[in-house]
Amino acid sequence: MLRIAVPNKGSLSEPAVEMLREAGYRQRRDSRELVLPDPDNDVEFFFLRPRDIAVYVGAGTVDVGITGRDLLLDSESAAVEHLGLGFARSTFRFATVAGTMTDIAQIGRKRIATSYPVLVRQALADRGVEPDAVVRLDGAVESAIRLGVADVIADVVETGSTLRAAGLDVFGEPLLESEAVLVRRSDVPAPTGLEVLTRRLQGVLTARQYVLMDYDCPLELVEQAVAVTPGLQSPTVSPLHDREWAAVRAMVRRDQTNRVMDQLYDLGARAILVTSIHACRL
Repeated sequence: MLRIAVPNKGSLSEPAVEMLREAGYRQRRDSRELVLPDPDNDVEFFFLRPRDIAVYVGAGTVDVGITGRDLLLDSESAAVEHLGLGFARSTFRFATVAGTMTDIAQIGRKRIATSYPVLVRQALADRGVEPDAVVRLDGAVESAIRLGVADVIADVVETGSTLRAAGLDVFGEPLLESEAVLVRRSDVPAPTGLEVLTRRLQGVLTARQYVLMDYDCPLELVEQAVAVTPGLQSPTVSPLHDREWAAVRAMVRRDQTNRVMDQLYDLGARAILVTSIHACRL
């Protein structure tokens, strides 16, 4: 039975649960459930603190887990990234009092407050910057400068609005582009069930990125239309009752839907329909 760790709370929790549900796995209805067996899929879910998941995976207590790339790198565990999941995207940045710093090199001999001390020390070491101290704080760190604990903070930034409200500005290049990731151990064989889980999650990612587009097209324009909608391998082209026309079906990137519809219509295609994909295997 594959043991899967899922974030119990925080910004990773609901999207992770929804993705697993879309992948066909049973998910809890009561947030107080911390262990959930799914015998139909031969898996068992453990709902844990996001920061602890990489540690449990690295120790072999669970086989795989969903956590943030930033939390994985800060864990110093034996877990490694297996698959990016495309949600909870953020950047890891330095910030300080607005207008006082513009470059990471200026951090030398400064105090840095963060909830990710391992990640920060490694990032600065890679850049040859030596801080005066790295102060670990759990939770929000944006008040650390005002309270005199630090000169600079390092934190996960989604929009930057929280930092701006505290009178801080980000500076320097991002230390890390983070997102939710599926993690596993690298020093043991792949556990039974991981291949199926991976394939299902990849199917959900594809289904979220693509739609099915159907349209009718004059036969003499099919080649031009197919060039607009090449699909993943090749579109499906079927004859219609009117032998001068053909029906075409192809997968199209969701974010390009309206542009492609306009191109097809201008070309001469008609009855252009778009359908969401709920699941797929490629």
